[in-house]
Amino acid sequence: MTNPATRATIDAVWRIESAKLVAGLTRVVRDVGVAEELAQDAFVAALEQWPTSGVPDEPGAWLMTVAKRRGIDQLRRRTTLERKHEQLEHEIGTLERLEDPAFAAIAHPVEDDVLQLVFLTCHPSVPVDSRVALTLKLVGGLSTGEIARAFLTRESTVAQRIVRAKRTLAAIRAPFEFPDGDELQQRLGSVLDVVYLIFNEGYAASGGDDWIRPELCGDALRLARILAALRPSEPEVLGLQALLELQASRLHARSTPDGTPIRLEDQDRSRWDRLLITRGLAALDRLQRLGRPLGPYGLQAEIAACHARAASVTATNWPRIVALYDAQATVTGSPVVELNRAVAVAMAFGPDAGIELVDALVDDPRLAGYHLVDSVRGDLLERAGRAVDARAAFLRAAERCENGPERDLLLARANACVD
Repeated sequence: MTNPATRATIDAVWRIESAKLVAGLTRVVRDVGVAEELAQDAFVAALEQWPTSGVPDEPGAWLMTVAKRRGIDQLRRRTTLERKHEQLEHEIGTLERLEDPAFAAIAHPVEDDVLQLVFLTCHPSVPVDSRVALTLKLVGGLSTGEIARAFLTRESTVAQRIVRAKRTLAAIRAPFEFPDGDELQQRLGSVLDVVYLIFNEGYAASGGDDWIRPELCGDALRLARILAALRPSEPEVLGLQALLELQASRLHARSTPDGTPIRLEDQDRSRWDRLLITRGLAALDRLQRLGRPLGPYGLQAEIAACHARAASVTATNWPRIVALYDAQATVTGSPVVELNRAVAVAMAFGPDAGIELVDALVDDPRLAGYHLVDSVRGDLLERAGRAVDARAAFLRAAERCENGPERDLLLARANACVD
């Protein structure tokens, strides 16, 4: 039996390395489904060997070596033609040469296999919902359950979308390359959505024992910066970069050393990363200088900037945030935006005004089972002095919440409600 500490280490390595592993293998085997299978085979090998041999100094390289060997073995089993084996070995050698920085800078507009994997899985031949689901699984390392919660849909639906996406990419033999021109523009919206969702899962994990998954935030922020360098005049690209920089600035203040979540109003703002705030505001300034209407990411970045510029929750320009949420709701029609708007309305005009808006969302089928509806409602009821109702709302939210630290916080808030 694997030691729990060793298993935790292996799981952590997998979360960090899996996207790069699948991306590198996809470059070789030209099939994202096969690449994922080989990566998972390497993970199983790690589970079998590392408890005895120890975790290698370069675990990512170890996993890639094992996966490449499994790929060769798999090809040998499928064919008796030695030239096929030689062809794969040649491609692996080519990959190793392409990974040399001096060559990659010439050969690729962006020397980032993970970003190319994102553009591959966001191929226009794949339906939008399926491309986002597949990318979140392969690049974000999210489970089907986590993706389902992000989309407020059923897990079985997400699983079907992922399977269909893999089949489509295999059938059309989609190339592993960085698109340009019109094709890049066709995929860009989905790519931005995926990067944003990966960041969100890192910022507030939908399930598991960790409230924050910093490695996901870091991956998403890195991809957003690359996209901004690639498309410096694209408003939503700059909007996304600004948003992620500003949100990431709060990461160190969002939890205690033992992982307990800290609410925005209780955060020590001196722990907010000023460098990230400066970078975020600079990206937002570049966006504003384009002189074009703000899209959903630009509007969210403006909201994040209101928080970043304020010395405290009470000093925050809540009426402006309400106006920005009004604009975002018009653009997106999202019930989650409406829920966030209700919080801003409560902060600007009092909790009763916010409760009225949340109550109107309770029966929205798109939010069925979404624990944050009850969580927000509990918070506003508590602010309004309705302790009994707030306790009931927090308990309902805790029952529906699948993230351990967040559930513990909700239960603590429920227990703190005294009539």
